Amino acid sequence: MILDNFQLKGRVAIVTGCDTGLGQGMARALAQAGADVVGVNVSEPKETQIQVEGMGRRFLDLRANLSDISCLDSLIDKAKTLTGRVDILVNNAGIIRRDDAIKFSEKDWDDVIDLNLKTVYFFSQAVARQYIAQGSGGKIINVASMLSFQGGVRVPSYTASKSGVMGITRAMANEWASHRINVNAIAPGYMATNNTAALRADEGRNAAILERIPAGRWGIPDDLAGPVVFLASQASDYVNGYTVAVDGGWLAR
Repeated sequence: MILDNFQLKGRVAIVTGCDTGLGQGMARALAQAGADVVGVNVSEPKETQIQVEGMGRRFLDLRANLSDISCLDSLIDKAKTLTGRVDILVNNAGIIRRDDAIKFSEKDWDDVIDLNLKTVYFFSQAVARQYIAQGSGGKIINVASMLSFQGGVRVPSYTASKSGVMGITRAMANEWASHRINVNAIAPGYMATNNTAALRADEGRNAAILERIPAGRWGIPDDLAGPVVFLASQASDYVNGYTVAVDGGWLAR
């Protein structure tokens, strides 16, 4: 049955930045499909852990500052304590800094690039090595953005990082497909999360954004459930190097 190809029972998924918002929604979706979840966060993901364990899946709470890539191998070793393996990596953790491009600081540039791009690459590299050692392939899902396709305003380092995420997703897919490693990305559109609360509260900006979205609404974390489960599952075994926009039609407009 085709639905069996979407099942993740017995698999272990590492999800970074899953204490709230989109990361929490993706962790919840993977658990619903049967995966145990390893959450890597700076803050305690208490609500996410309750949701995952409430579905009868295991949740391993790991804390790390992912801007420091020296922790990556240790995180993978700890993740393996669940079943002795890792099957899925979701690179969701990220930050954004806003300022006019003419006065954007080096620190704001480096902080964003380090977490959003450098860590994504090296975490993927470390997990790919684990997949190759296991000999069974695996899935890597990066979180891109509408700004992987567009320039944006007042977010130069974020735009650079997310454009880079789409690029390295393709590059890693090219090299690792022969090991049965699928590397793809999800590009969320305007999502109703804590990060966009100020935008949604601004009546003028909110109206302008909604006017541009053909679906006529902001996205919610559950809108990423289907795409992340698909990309994490056997159903996507012949999908590689692709960035899936989940944007209510924003880019089509």
